[in-house]
Amino acid sequence: MPAKSKAQQKAAGAALSAKRGDTKVSDLQGASKQMYDSMSEDELEDYASTDREGLPDKVDGDD
Repeated sequence: MPAKSKAQQKAAGAALSAKRGDTKVSDLQGASKQMYDSMSEDELEDYASTDREGLPDKVDGDD
């Protein structure tokens, strides 16, 4: 499932980085922390790999 906004794509990228051990989990906050806790690495990769072109900056209800 692709990300619906740039904010969601960015949060997924941060969570994916922590999931892979590239960044500290303690550095995550907000949506990226929730995504880390609730999504698999494959799901995060789908969101993080979404092309940002044409996405809105933010959508109501973004996590």
